Amino acid sequence: MASQTGVIVQQSLNALLEDLSFLPVLHDQARKQAFTSLAAILSTPNHIHKSFLRVPLEKGKVVRIPAFRVQHNDTLGPYKGGIRFHESVNEEEVINLAALMTLKNALYEVPFGGGKGGVAINPRDFSDKELHLICEKYVRYFSDILGPDKDIPAPDVGTGELEMDWMMAEYKSINPGKPYRGSFTGKSIVNGGSLGRREATGKGVYFTFRYLLHDFLLEQKQFLLKSNNRFAKTALSLAEKPITIAVQGFGNVGSIAALEAYQCTYLQNKVVAVSDRNVTLYNAEGLDIPALIEFASLNRGELPVTNEQLSAAKIAAKIKPRDAVLYVNVDVLLLAALEDQIHKQNMEQIKATIIIEGANAPITGEADTFLSNKGVIIIPDILANAGGVIVSYFEWLQGRETQFYSESEVFQLLYEKMKTTLDIILPHYFAAPLPLRQNCYIQAVMKLCTILYRHGKLY
Repeated sequence: MASQTGVIVQQSLNALLEDLSFLPVLHDQARKQAFTSLAAILSTPNHIHKSFLRVPLEKGKVVRIPAFRVQHNDTLGPYKGGIRFHESVNEEEVINLAALMTLKNALYEVPFGGGKGGVAINPRDFSDKELHLICEKYVRYFSDILGPDKDIPAPDVGTGELEMDWMMAEYKSINPGKPYRGSFTGKSIVNGGSLGRREATGKGVYFTFRYLLHDFLLEQKQFLLKSNNRFAKTALSLAEKPITIAVQGFGNVGSIAALEAYQCTYLQNKVVAVSDRNVTLYNAEGLDIPALIEFASLNRGELPVTNEQLSAAKIAAKIKPRDAVLYVNVDVLLLAALEDQIHKQNMEQIKATIIIEGANAPITGEADTFLSNKGVIIIPDILANAGGVIVSYFEWLQGRETQFYSESEVFQLLYEKMKTTLDIILPHYFAAPLPLRQNCYIQAVMKLCTILYRHGKLY
C-alpha cells in the first residue's frame, strides 16, 4: 500500500487499539496481536496480476503493453474497481487505488471488496480498432480471475461504457452459457448498464459538498456555532454567502459536478474556473457550464483553447495556463483530474477553503496535513467520489434480477446511501480535531476489522 493510504490506515488502527469500546472482547496481548494481524492484512493486497498484452497495430508492428489487475481485499464481497487506461499506470499506483477501493466500499457499506486495473497507454494514441483489441486482450489475459462473483471491473480514467461493452462481450464469448451481465459495470444502457451510472460519480461528488454546506448545516447549525472546531468555523463562514468554485478536470466527473453546481438552487454558488489537460478558462461572473459541456462533446472532450473558439461557441471566458485553476482565489476547489496535483511545491499557493477530491489521491500526504492544519476542509476521495461504485452496485443487482430502475430511482437510492454515511461521519468530524479523511478511514477500518474478526482471520 502506498504511503499516504498506509499511514492513515495505521493511524486508524492505532486509534482503535486504544478505544476499548471497539472489539471489547479482545484484551491485553490478544488485542495487540489481533491489531498486528489487521495491519498486515490491510497493508498488502491479496493478489497482484500483471502481464504484457501483445497487440498488433494497424500500421503493421506489434507492441507489448503493461497491464495490471490488483485484488486488494475481498472481506466484504467480490473484488470491485475500475480499469484505467493512462500512460502513467504502474504497479504501485494500481495497488494503492485497489486499497482505496477496499476502504471506500467499507465506508459506504457496499458489499464489494477492493480491486483495480490498469493498462499503460494513452488511449488517444490508438485507433478504435486497436483499443477494441486491447480490451479483448485484457479480458483474455485475466479471464481466470474475473467474473460476476469474483472480480467486477468498471470504467476509470481513460475508459468508459464503450470499453466496458467490449470487455463484457469478450467475457461472454470466453464463458459460453455462464452469467455474464454482472461481469462488468458502467456498460451502456442498451447493453445492461444502469441509468445514471455515467453521471453518478460527478453527482455524488457535488452532493457531498452540498449536503455538508446546506442540509447538515441547517440541521446542526446551533451545534456548530457552539463548537470550537476550526473546520466548523470554516463551514459556517461559507454557508450564507455566494460561493465561488473552480473545477480541475472537465471529464466525466468534473463536468457533471460543475453542471450540478451550475444548476443547484440550494446554495448560492457559481463555477468561475474550469480546466482540462490544455487550458484553464476563467470568468469571475460565472462560466456557462452547459455551453462548455456541449463544446467538449463535439471536440473529443476538450475545452476551447482560443478566443476564436470561445467566440464561436458564445462563451465568455479568459484563457489561462492549464494549472492556473489550482491557484484561483475561490472558496471551493474541486479536483477531478489525476493524482498528486497538490503537493509540497504548490500547497502554499492554494487559496480555497474547501477542497473536494473528485479524483483519487489528488493531494499528497504532506500537502494534506499542511492544508488541514490551516483549517481547510478537505472532502476526501474515499467519501466524495464513491457515487460510481455505489451505482455500479445497483447495476450489478439489476443485472442479476433483470429488473431495472428509472434514472430518478437510481439517483434517489444514491443520495440515500451517501446521506446515511454522511450522517455518521459529519457529526464526528465537527466534534473532534481530526481531519475528515481520518474520520472516514476510521469508520471504514472499523467495518473491515469487525468482519475480519468475525471471520476468524486475526489469529
